[in-house]
Amino acid sequence: MTEKLSEATRGPLLDPLFQSGWALVEGRDAIAKTFSFTSFVDAFGWMTKVAIWAEKWNHHPEWSNVYNRVDVLLTTHDVNGLSALDAKLARKMDKLA
Repeated sequence: MTEKLSEATRGPLLDPLFQSGWALVEGRDAIAKTFSFTSFVDAFGWMTKVAIWAEKWNHHPEWSNVYNRVDVLLTTHDVNGLSALDAKLARKMDKLA
């Protein structure tokens, strides 16, 4: 079962993400980032690649797409906050971008 990140694990898992543009969401135990692409097709293609991993890991982002921009919010609803799955999916998103 997935567990909410402890204080001890938050820094090692989240600090590298903050260096790549992720940020904590005010008022919610979540992280967010905006990805920009050269076109709608590139943005949608990236979302499709991410969706395959999200489905494989059974961990789905909250996101929206407007033309070449994708706004992403990650949190684990089952634990009402951040889990290792969020960090894992964020790293995958960065790699695929």
